[in-house]
Amino acid sequence: MFTLEQLQSNLITPESLGSQKRFKLADGLTEFPRELFELADHIEILDLGGNQLSDLPDDFYRFKHLKILFLTDNLFEHIPPVLAQCETLQMIAFKSNRVKTVPQNCFPLSTNWLILTNNQIETLPESMGRLTKLKKLALAGNRLSSLPETMADCGALELVRLSANRLTSIPDWLVSLPKLAWLGFSGNPVCKALDAPKNTIINVPLDSLVLNHPIGEGASGVIHHAHWRKSKNHEPVAVKLFKGDVTSDGYPRDEIECCLKTGEHENLIRVVARIDDEKQLGLVMDLISPDFKNLGLPPSLQSCTRDTFEPNTSLTSKTLLKISLQMAGTLLHMHQQGVSHGDIYAHNTMYDSRGSILFGDFGAATNLNGLPVAQRHQMQLIEVRAFGCFIDDLLPFVKIQDDLFHELAKIANRAMRQTALNPYDFTMVFNELSAQQVVH
Repeated sequence: MFTLEQLQSNLITPESLGSQKRFKLADGLTEFPRELFELADHIEILDLGGNQLSDLPDDFYRFKHLKILFLTDNLFEHIPPVLAQCETLQMIAFKSNRVKTVPQNCFPLSTNWLILTNNQIETLPESMGRLTKLKKLALAGNRLSSLPETMADCGALELVRLSANRLTSIPDWLVSLPKLAWLGFSGNPVCKALDAPKNTIINVPLDSLVLNHPIGEGASGVIHHAHWRKSKNHEPVAVKLFKGDVTSDGYPRDEIECCLKTGEHENLIRVVARIDDEKQLGLVMDLISPDFKNLGLPPSLQSCTRDTFEPNTSLTSKTLLKISLQMAGTLLHMHQQGVSHGDIYAHNTMYDSRGSILFGDFGAATNLNGLPVAQRHQMQLIEVRAFGCFIDDLLPFVKIQDDLFHELAKIANRAMRQTALNPYDFTMVFNELSAQQVVH
């Protein structure tokens, strides 16, 4: 983190930055500091989030090597068209601004990651279809009632977030994109009210619990180690408290309802109660045994849509088979309840030394009951594609490439490449993995 005073005093030079290509400045800026242009040939990642900027200078294209631009938490009401001239720019973030206007051709064709979450966008330009390298698109928390048909040409899209908008239908071209694997659109009119959950989950006030300490944090909330206030043995539980009205994945209430609609499954973290206070939503869940640890880590700026892993991660092919079979069974159960997960990743999965898993985080989950039957089927194929990526990400950590390893690689490959004309749904996946378990 640097300061405006340092910048204006010429204390920051390309020589002083050395190999550091990232520059972050959050200092109440109301105008773009032109002193930054002295570093234009050096900076590759520019973070000006948390300021009060509303525009960029017309010669911003002078940042010839800029790859990543963060303008989160500013006051932009439009996307500056000058960005289209930044030919090396790949990732652009305008989360939590006041953006209403997205002009034609305002993004460079090099864009592969675009974050416009939590703004006031009602329409997107037809030129969005020119972003054929776009892999990751975050649009949750806007006012979109439709998407431009030209976006059917965005064939590289892998992850799309559309929750908390005004969509009354989901376009067929979207669920037919050839590489789409992670899609969430809860909190739109197209998502009909969920049926009452099969299991009766009690409502409890927040003050019936004692929060001990945080044990985890995600996009939508913070998880605390806690216990019941009136319990004699201080029975420990995990409590997820949601951060606000809208998260990067959508509305917390949709996450809660999808979680409860899914019901119980041996590989899902069990919900025991919900918190629905006037100012706080939350879930009370079983506390996960310390025997379990995270299977993966979230994607990085470099990996974009794919998980990262601890360097010492190691699996046997039999353990990977066990993990994959449990995951396929869990996802089959979810889709039978009319719920898609939207975030099938190793970083949302816990596992122990025996290969048992617990799967969670329903932040991107979507109620599919309002979709036509054909689109519900397409949603399952999209999630099968994500499941294929899940296995594919883990294969490099299997040290011995035996026959089972190669069979799992074939299943992952088929899952990632299936289409509506050559479908591969979770029933088929589960049956194939079960057959491998018998053989091996």
